Order: sequence, then C-alpha cells, then structure tokens
Amino acid sequence: MTEFLSQYGGLLLALGAAGLFAGLVAGLFGIGGGVVIVPTLFFLLTQMGYGETAMHVAVSTSLATIVVTSIQSASAHHKHGAVDWHIIRTWAPWIMAGSIGGMLVAGYMSKQLMLGVFGTILILFAAQFYFGRPSWKLAEEMPGGAARAGLGGLAGAISAIMGIGGGTIGVTLMTVCGTSIHRAVGTASGWGVAVGLPGAIAAVIVGWGREGLPPLSAGFVNLPAFVLIALATMVMAPLGAALAHKLDATRLRKLFGILLAIVAVRMVWQALGL
Repeated sequence: MTEFLSQYGGLLLALGAAGLFAGLVAGLFGIGGGVVIVPTLFFLLTQMGYGETAMHVAVSTSLATIVVTSIQSASAHHKHGAVDWHIIRTWAPWIMAGSIGGMLVAGYMSKQLMLGVFGTILILFAAQFYFGRPSWKLAEEMPGGAARAGLGGLAGAISAIMGIGGGTIGVTLMTVCGTSIHRAVGTASGWGVAVGLPGAIAAVIVGWGREGLPPLSAGFVNLPAFVLIALATMVMAPLGAALAHKLDATRLRKLFGILLAIVAVRMVWQALGL
C-alpha cells in the first residue's frame, strides 16, 4: 500500500482536485466539466508515460464522468425550476447520434490532431464566455425540424470529440435563441447524458485492445480515473448549481473565459510541437 501511494498518490490527489473543480464548473455554467477534466487527464497521463493514448483516454474518460455530472447538475437546476425538459427530450436523439459519430471519428484521429481540434475549439468557447452577451439573439425560440437535427448532431459530434458535455455549446445556442441565461444553463446541464453515455460506450468499443493504454482501462475509458473524478464531481455539482443562482454571472463568465483561453493556448502549443 505504501509503495502504491508513493507512486500514484500525487495522481489520485490531482484527479480528485480536478473532479471537485469540474463539478463546481459544471454546476455554475451548465457544462459537463470536460473542459477541466480533459486537459488535466491529458497532462497527467503524458507525464506518466502514456503520451500516445493520453488524449484519447482523457476525452473518453471525461465523457464517462460527464454522465454522472450531468445527472447531478440537472437535478440541482430542476429544483430551481430552471430545466426545460421539452428541449432535452426533442434534442437528445440528434445529440446522441452526433456523439456516436464523433467518437467513432475521434478514435482514429492522431494525438496531435485531437490536441489541435480541442485547443482551437476551446479558444472559440473562451471568446464566447468572455465576450458573449446574454442579450445577443438570432431567434426568439429554439429551432425545430431539419435545423434541430443538424445543430443537435453537430453539437453531439463536437462535444464527443472534445470530451465535453454539450453544455458549452448548448448554453450559447439557447441564449441566442431567446432562452434566459439561467434556464439555458439548467437545461444545457441535462445534455451531458445524451453526449456522454453513447460517446463513452463507443470509446470502449473503438479503444478495446489498443496498445499503450493506462492500467485498468476499458477501451479508451480509464476506470480508476472515472470513479475518482465522478465521485468528486457528484459532491460539487449541486454546490455549483446553487451558486449559479446567487453570484455575478457576467464576472464569472469572464474569469472562466480567461482560464479556458490559457488552457487552449497550451494545448495548441503542444499540438504544433513547440
């Protein structure tokens, strides 16, 4: 036990801390916490010598944890009456289809390409968090028909490739389509199950038998990391949801946007081999 703790103690503490922060972020902003979990897992696994599969494992494990985070966060927001279940029900099938397709593609992407895609899209998210305004609108309500199918599938695919819960895209989409920011955050928190569950299952299948995976991995999903981060996020997601209804949303979004930008630049830097 002493040898195990000396070798993996730091990793376990880092994973636990990442899970706590991811849960808080998930509750505050309605996102799945993947924007925190993926970079943390990637850098930790790379330092441990699993660099070739680190990004795939980070994304896939994040998707698995997002299922737990999403349920906790949506439940907490539901108590505040901030979840539009009609949007979740009507968008979920398209998001799930996109998630499966996105993970199947991601399973065969190179590490450098995944880093580049993640970092580039994260920069766009950072800009939205920092510069975005709740008053920006393109429509008065969420689209239906072919537009819903296309946007839902795209949101699911991008979210699966990045290992995020769809909330980051969902909040932006809902606010520009006339949904209030608090209701958008609460509803988007429920998109995580539609992204995470099918995405994680696809990651297990696509990654099964791959070489260079960390110990105790089911395909690309690392089980110890999943359990530890999931437990930590379960603790913090309700607290984040409660704080979201009390704190200055504009200031929080700007601070989080700065954090995302720093992480994104570092990941693009690595993708370019600089």
